[in-house]
Amino acid sequence: MNNYIEIKIRFEEAEPWKDIFSSFLADAGCESFIDGEDETELLCYISQNQYDKETIIDILENHGLDVKLSYQISEVEQQDWNAVWESNYTPVLIADKCYIRAPFHPEMDNVEYEILIEPKMSFGTAHHETTSQMIEFLLEEDLKGKSVLDMGAGTGVLAILAYKRGAAPVTAIDNDEWAYNNNVENISRNGCEDMEVVLGDASVLKNRHFDIIIANINRNILVNDMPAYAAALNPGGVIFFSGFYESKDLEIIKQRAAEFGIRYHSHKAKNDWCAMRAEK
Repeated sequence: MNNYIEIKIRFEEAEPWKDIFSSFLADAGCESFIDGEDETELLCYISQNQYDKETIIDILENHGLDVKLSYQISEVEQQDWNAVWESNYTPVLIADKCYIRAPFHPEMDNVEYEILIEPKMSFGTAHHETTSQMIEFLLEEDLKGKSVLDMGAGTGVLAILAYKRGAAPVTAIDNDEWAYNNNVENISRNGCEDMEVVLGDASVLKNRHFDIIIANINRNILVNDMPAYAAALNPGGVIFFSGFYESKDLEIIKQRAAEFGIRYHSHKAKNDWCAMRAEK
C-alpha cells in the first residue's frame, strides 16, 4: 500500500503565502492541504509514488519570493494518517441536501442524501472546496439512468452521491491501492455494492464509455489524461473537472479540453479553487 509524504511548512506570515505555496505544491502533485497547529502552519500531503523530492525542495527553497518560511518533510504512517483524519474530520452539509459524515458522527434527520465516509488515507471528504463544488454540480445535474465515471475517486464520495441520485452504472477508479480498498469499504457502508471499483489510471479507460465523467484530481493529470477522458465520454456527455485554480489553471483546462471537442459550459470558484462543467 502507498504511504504519504507530509510537508509541514511554517510561514512568518500566513497570507498570502499559504495559498500561493498550496498552488505551487498542487502543481507538483500534492493532493491535500490542511491547516496546522496555528494559522501560520500548512500541512501538505503527496502520495509516495508521486513524490519528487528535488521538485518539492526546489519550490520551497528557490521560489524567488520575499517570504520567510521553514519546512519539514516526513513519511506519514498509514495508522497515524488515519488518526489525524479521525481527530480533525467533522461532518459536512452541502447545499442543505447532502450530509457527509464518518461512522462516529450522529445522523442528521430530514436530509435528502446522507453519505457515510471513513476517510482513512483517501482524499475526498467534502471539506475541500474542490470536492464540495463538485457535489454542488452533481446535485444540480440530472443523473438518473446515466452511466457515470468517478476518475481519481479517493473515498468514493462523488461516485456514491451519483449512485444515490439514480446514476447507473457507476464506476469509480483510483490508482492508489489504499484508496481503492477504502472505496470498496465506503460503497458497502452506503449500500452501493453494485458499483464497480477499479484499481488503475486513465489507461484502463480504453473501450469504456460514459455519459458523465467526474475528474477531481489536479491540473497536470487532467491536462495529460484529457485524450483518454474525451475518448471515454459519450457524444452529448458531460464532464466535470476540479482540483485546480481559477486564476491560473481554468483557461489551461478550457483550452486543453477544447482540443478534444469538449466545450466549456460553466464553473464554480471558492478561495480560487475551481470546478468546471463541460460538454462533448
